[in-house]
Amino acid sequence: MEQFLFYVGLGLDHVLDFSAYDHILFLTALAIPFSFKDWSKILLLATVFTVAHCFSLGLSSYGYVTPDVGLIEFLIPVTIFITALFNIYAAKNKQTLASIKLHLVATAFFGLVHGFGFSNYFKMLMAEEENKFLPLLGFATGIEMSQILILVFALALTFIMVHLLKLKQWLYVVIASVIVLAITIPMLIDTFPY
Repeated sequence: MEQFLFYVGLGLDHVLDFSAYDHILFLTALAIPFSFKDWSKILLLATVFTVAHCFSLGLSSYGYVTPDVGLIEFLIPVTIFITALFNIYAAKNKQTLASIKLHLVATAFFGLVHGFGFSNYFKMLMAEEENKFLPLLGFATGIEMSQILILVFALALTFIMVHLLKLKQWLYVVIASVIVLAITIPMLIDTFPY
């Protein structure tokens, strides 16, 4: 149980680490178009992200895949950038985000990418572990818990901006997504692999 809790804590720290804010930024970008009434959709997206993230960690930990670290470090901000751009496109075209299928596919792919981004460090941590399943499960639990905290915060921000400050939903989505894009551009430049 102590080992499991260690990896839960590691999962929490991984997502809530403000010095490596890419995870927080991605989750925020993902949540921007949604509100509390969409809680089941956003929870599903978070869970899909967690499963995909841990799946890629598992593939790497068991030695099935060795990702190109430079490429993965670049693809992480690309996933954030694409998510924010999609938000702007959907808001500008007044498209409903009720259909979650595209979000699910994109979130699963982005979860794989983000998981590979952490895989080398996680692989080193698990080098001494014979049973890798329990650490992966603990890590996934920590990730899911921290993601829910971030998503609740993001949904609360949406509630404040749209319902209390009376900003139009589409305008809030555009402004928040442009802020995410502005934060992401330096990350893209810094990690460009060529």
